[in-house]
Amino acid sequence: MTEMLETTQTERNLHLRKTRSRPLVVTLILFGGIAALVFGIALSVSFGAADIQFLTVWEAVFRYNPELTQHQIIQEIRLPRVLGGALVGAGFAVAGALMQGMTRNPMADSGLLGLNAGAGFMLAVCFAFLPGLPFNMLLLYAFLGAAAGAGLVFGISSMAKGGMSPVRLVLAGAAVNALLIALSEGIALLFRVGQDLAFWYAGGVAGTKWFQLKIMFPWMGGAIIGAMILSRSITMLSLGEEVAVGLGQRTKLVKLAGTVIVLILAGSAVAVVGSVGFIGLIIPHLTRFLVGVDYRSIIPCSAILGSLLVVFADLAARMINPPYETPIGALIALIGVPFFLYLARKERREL
Repeated sequence: MTEMLETTQTERNLHLRKTRSRPLVVTLILFGGIAALVFGIALSVSFGAADIQFLTVWEAVFRYNPELTQHQIIQEIRLPRVLGGALVGAGFAVAGALMQGMTRNPMADSGLLGLNAGAGFMLAVCFAFLPGLPFNMLLLYAFLGAAAGAGLVFGISSMAKGGMSPVRLVLAGAAVNALLIALSEGIALLFRVGQDLAFWYAGGVAGTKWFQLKIMFPWMGGAIIGAMILSRSITMLSLGEEVAVGLGQRTKLVKLAGTVIVLILAGSAVAVVGSVGFIGLIIPHLTRFLVGVDYRSIIPCSAILGSLLVVFADLAARMINPPYETPIGALIALIGVPFFLYLARKERREL
């Protein structure tokens, strides 16, 4: 019996050793990333159709004068836009990290597995049948749509002979995405709500308002905190369900809590910026490469790197062809599609 206990303890130590992170890199990402994010926010607020000096931006933030047009532009248009982008980037990245850790699927992402398309479909239904619905109710319907989309993808992929696999999940996700997008477009044409949906199809943070942020922030902030609380359990799950059970994890409860968090993050983000994919695919892989496989480091670092990606992508979207804006979803897809093809070719299953 003593030998068995010693063997079990040794195995646990070996598994825990595998999850060690790189504290120096984590510290650099956390502090350097926050500094870069503050710089990116300041730069993004300063740049736009109206050229505004940084000193004016400072005054608009800390000594707001509602009678000045430039102060109004900064406070009512640019600040909510850039802060919304930062929040949404963190949400998509953390959702992707959780999905990849729970499913051990390197290609898991809310956009690829039906969550974004499901949320967008429910938004189309709301615009057509429930016009004038307040934003907090739109957020709730987006959660439900994300859950329905994910349920369809996982249900279809698990029905295949041989069970669920990363490739089957992605194939099922592509089919469900195509179906839900086609249904959304059909509703848009039939009920003439295409103009309302055009923003969500392209993806972008241009229309973000303060009242949306006030509603979204508690949901998104609470979900990210919940993800950090679950991070140790997700690390164990990423090593395999048998390992997690052996280390004393209640895997079903962890997966249920993680799924709820992912739905909140993806649903909230889609309700604000629309169908922006690949953030949750790219950022968790980059973060794991930099900090290791401990999700106690991956989740906060993914949140910061995801925010950075969206803030600078939004800035680039305004710089490519001024005064017109390039859809932010298209810019991120330019990075995401080659990365996805690389992952599909490599077919690496271990995270």
